[in-house]
Amino acid sequence: MKTTYILLIKNHITTAILVVVVLFFALSCTNNEVEKIDAVLDRAAMPRFHATEITTVISDSGITRYRISAPQWDVFDRANQPYWEFPAGIHFERFDENLKVDANIHSKYAKFNENEQLWELKGNVRMTNIRGELFETEHLFWNQREERIYSDTIVKITQAKHIINAIGFESNQQMTKYMFRETRGVFPVEDN
Repeated sequence: MKTTYILLIKNHITTAILVVVVLFFALSCTNNEVEKIDAVLDRAAMPRFHATEITTVISDSGITRYRISAPQWDVFDRANQPYWEFPAGIHFERFDENLKVDANIHSKYAKFNENEQLWELKGNVRMTNIRGELFETEHLFWNQREERIYSDTIVKITQAKHIINAIGFESNQQMTKYMFRETRGVFPVEDN
């Protein structure tokens, strides 16, 4: 029995010595230099807030008015002109008093300037107003402070009986009163 215990002790000591040697060898092979990382030089260029797959609602006097959905939302509040950026696009929906969607806006890119209360939407911008009219353009601005929407690019408006093409337009925030620049289109005329 003594021989068995001595063999077990020798095996444990041998195993322990082997483990110490392996650890010593592993630790001696590692680089002991502290890895340095670059400091963030421009905090204004980094978003303070980054979120993906967001959906949020905006209410006014306790009534839900808007829903915003976006694949990505970055807030750059340390920039000289603080802004929100939606680099993968955005989707707005406006609700009526019965919480039914009565207007919406989609785009492939959006940026909101906080100080100026100005939205810039780019890339396949599509808006539907409360009348069901569809507005399509590539670049659009929505100034919330002035309550107006405008563009200087080609715009196509699809109404119930007409399609209007223009270069540039300006509208109220509800997209119900608008005027066009350089209008083109096909308008039916009744024969008398």
